Formats: sequence, C-alpha cells, structure tokens
Amino acid sequence: MAGNQAEALTAGSFYGAIGGKRELGGAIFTDLCHETPRRLPNHSHQLPFFGMLLGGSYREHYVHKERFFGPFTIMFRPAGVPHQDEIGPQGVKFFEIEILPEWQGRLERLDHPCEDFGGGQLIWLAMKLFRETRGACDELSVESLLAELLGTVANSRESVKDAPSWLRRVKDKLESEFCERLTLDELSEEAEVHPVHLSRVFRRCTREGIAEYVHRLRVRAACEQMLRPETSLTDVALEKGFADQSHFTRVFRRVTGMSPGAFRRMVA
Repeated sequence: MAGNQAEALTAGSFYGAIGGKRELGGAIFTDLCHETPRRLPNHSHQLPFFGMLLGGSYREHYVHKERFFGPFTIMFRPAGVPHQDEIGPQGVKFFEIEILPEWQGRLERLDHPCEDFGGGQLIWLAMKLFRETRGACDELSVESLLAELLGTVANSRESVKDAPSWLRRVKDKLESEFCERLTLDELSEEAEVHPVHLSRVFRRCTREGIAEYVHRLRVRAACEQMLRPETSLTDVALEKGFADQSHFTRVFRRVTGMSPGAFRRMVA
C-alpha cells in the first residue's frame, strides 16, 4: 500500500453496488453490497462515516493497523484518512452513514476512529437508524438517533482514558466467556479488586453494568447466528447463554428495540 495515491471519494460515493441511498437529518444513508471477494484501492472519504456490517466480513488496513470486521460490528472513521479494505470470501453487506457538515457546528470535533465489536451502543443505535430509514420516517427521530450515535463516539475516548488497567482484563474475560455462567467473584479475582469496586468502576467507564454488557455481547453473537435461517431461535437462545427462548426474547427486545423474529426478517 506504501506509495499508492489514495483516491478521495466524494459524499455518497463508495466502491461496490449501491442498493439504496437516502439523505435525511444531516446524514446520507447508503445500502452497500460486495458480492465477491476483492481488494479495494487505497482511498479516503470526504465525509466522516459509520460503516455497519449486516453480513459477510472484511479486513481493513487503517493508519498502520489491520482490523477484521464480521457481521454486526461497526466502525466510525473521520474524513480524509486513507485506508484499504479486503472483502471476505462471502462478500459483504454494509449500512453506511455519512455525516454531513451541518453536524460539525453542533457537536465537538470527531477526529478519532472508533469501533464496536461487542454489540455496544454504537451498533444498536445504527441498527435503529437502519430500521428507521427503511420507509416513511420522522426526521426528528433520525436526528435524535444521530445525535446519540455521535455523542457515543465523542465519549468513547474519555472512557478509555480514565479506565484502570485491570478493566481490560475483565472485558477480555467477558468477551471470551460471555456464553458461560460467570460470577462477580470470578471477575473480581481476575481484576484483583473488591466486587463492589469492580461494579462501580465498570459502570463509570463503560456507562453500563456488567450484566448489561454481557447481554449485549450475547445478543450480538445471537444476531450473527440468526443469519443462518436453518437455526431455530430456541437453539440460538441456549447456545448463547440465555436461560430459555423467553429470556432471550426479553433481553433481545430490551437491547435492540425489536423481537428476534422481527430482526431476522429485517436483515434477511
């Protein structure tokens, strides 16, 4: 990639097949698809943007780092930073959200990249925007969701900066064992701090409780599994650590704002 001139893509422009595009609430929403694997040219974007994966996978070379994205992950990228992407073997399906200049005067500068691999606030706010922009919608609802989305990115750097070193170990354990029956005592042993202190600091740094964090991880993994139409919701619930399908449905609705069945129909 060294020495390659990065092409600057203008607003609303992407490599791949555009299935739909809509401008609303100070943003451009684009449905984007790559049917086959390929390596995209080195490029940058005129506008800051979010890219949410609804299916498939891709690898990104961005600011001397390499990142891998699978279904129901999302990234935010500032404008003008060159990067190069490799589409995975099954292709990829994106929902892109480009932020128009009118937002720049309404929020602090968003000049740092951000990713969500674990089903946190970013992915579900973007999913609500995906659902909201499928048909006739209320522009105020779109603007409110965009404000929340951008505010989450703005707050992400502060959360990381103030986090103690042991928090990363706890989150690593949760992210690798979220389907298991973990206890607060086990997590506090990993962190080497008192359980009450662990719970308090975890909420301060992540803006949610440990149980909420685990539920989001489980729901994101369940969404990926539901892309396989032959898998029953009962099997998904049990494999991802929920007590039963009823528990799965309650948590799924609380996290995403819709039932598992409605979600499955929306992303099919």
